[in-house]
Amino acid sequence: MSLEVGLEAEERVVVYLKQKGYEIIKRNFHSKFGEIDIIAKKDEILSFFEVKYSKKYDPICRITQAKMSKIIKTIEYFFMTNNYDEEYQISAALVTPQKIEIVDNISF
Repeated sequence: MSLEVGLEAEERVVVYLKQKGYEIIKRNFHSKFGEIDIIAKKDEILSFFEVKYSKKYDPICRITQAKMSKIIKTIEYFFMTNNYDEEYQISAALVTPQKIEIVDNISF
């Protein structure tokens, strides 16, 4: 997948989340462990979104155990470097040409 396609998918998700009442806290949060695509808040819960796009198969298949490990380490780094002490969840934003699906509380 090209960088352009990935950025377009992320932008679609940001618009979608705002329509659903989320406040976007940060995009593309980097650490030495990895990256969180979108950090958003709704109903006092911080959500860390991994955005995955595919036009041929279910995008959830692209979130591996190794990827989850990087996400968790990056979330820990986020909490160490930012003044947040809130409930949180890890969510997937699954993007296809036809739709966006949000899956909350993903884990391995």
